[in-house]
Amino acid sequence: MLQRKARTGVRRAPRGAQATARRPRTAAGRGALRWGAGPARRAKRRLFDGFGHDTGRGGGGVQAESSPVARLQVMPRFVAPFAGVSVLTDLGLSSSTMSVVDSGAASGYHLLVVDGYSQTKRLHNGVGIRSRPFIVGGHRWCIDYLPNGFNSEYADYISLFAALVDDDDGAARPVKAWFRFSFIHEVEKQEATLIRAAYACTFCSNDISGAWGDTNFIKRDVLERSENLKNDCFTIRFDIMICEDLNTEVPLSCISQHFNHLLQTKVGADVTFEVSGETFVAHRCVLAARSTVFMDLLFGSVKKRVKVHVIQIKDMKARVFKALLSFIYTGAFPEMEWGEAEVKAKATRFEMWLEWLKDLAVAADRYDLQHLRFSCEELLSKAIGDITVPKILDIAVQYHCHRLKEKCLQFLQNLSSSSLQKLMATNS
Repeated sequence: MLQRKARTGVRRAPRGAQATARRPRTAAGRGALRWGAGPARRAKRRLFDGFGHDTGRGGGGVQAESSPVARLQVMPRFVAPFAGVSVLTDLGLSSSTMSVVDSGAASGYHLLVVDGYSQTKRLHNGVGIRSRPFIVGGHRWCIDYLPNGFNSEYADYISLFAALVDDDDGAARPVKAWFRFSFIHEVEKQEATLIRAAYACTFCSNDISGAWGDTNFIKRDVLERSENLKNDCFTIRFDIMICEDLNTEVPLSCISQHFNHLLQTKVGADVTFEVSGETFVAHRCVLAARSTVFMDLLFGSVKKRVKVHVIQIKDMKARVFKALLSFIYTGAFPEMEWGEAEVKAKATRFEMWLEWLKDLAVAADRYDLQHLRFSCEELLSKAIGDITVPKILDIAVQYHCHRLKEKCLQFLQNLSSSSLQKLMATNS
């Protein structure tokens, strides 16, 4: 029986054998299935067609087009280390993609090719197919593809999960990482800065609560009407960036580390803010470089420029402003902090998380940090479900989050009439 465990908008999946469909042993090895190279070659051709590659020569060898212009046209904006391809066909993993590929770095991407999508829909709700293992950051990972959803609540969706599958020798440690699932052509979602702006999740090897994923990656009928599905085949890209040690600070680029050190040590700080009774110091040039609002406030015209020594920030919680500064200096999505009011009110973890993301999104919009606001909306959209949609829709309408509102309305439109009536009866 599968279970769902939610945390900050993404959901955890059961461990290996319980999360995926059982696959028979064959002569090719444990978990391998006896399929020829044909399906894998067809999938490879479809995979590289979109990037202008030729797969026809040498029985499946891959060569790029010789034209420099062609190479520039297909080059993604974020070039991450490659961590192999898994081809799912005939309700299993193709034996031609069983070998393990190591990205050789602390970040990388793995491609999951679903060749024969219509056949995978025959799997039951909560049952999936596991990719081959691949190595990123010195750790072994797998992807679980569930074509009929993680559980009954997501039966109309495709669910995707990432699992840490390091050998359990009793010394396995949790691994913290950022990750993102996207379709192969969605290059705008594969930027390193956008991936790192999401919530960093803690994975545990071979633990029922140690995998993370996207329960509502895409609705099946939406996929079937989209250009992502061609010839009954589509390709998912899984990007992951590892935080190497949970006992150390989140690894950022050198410049981000330096700016974060500047914020923490307060060396050279030349502006002071007072927010809800707490004082924060910062650097005018850094704030102005990151925010047009701070640029006007600190270096604008004489009429707009603030002349007081301490700038009062109203209608904002201190912990939210602190998180805002952290994002400005590092570009990383800030860790959630618990408010005393929420703790005293005995609010649920999900309610506190919703409030945190709402406040952060409003603050990001107020100071024109659209990248942070987009990340908040993305996290909220991943939490949309039968129970959560009223609260998330209320946030979207109240604070003019148009993309988030559209996703909520799309979810409601796809509900059955009985589910919609039940939802309306229990929510104003």
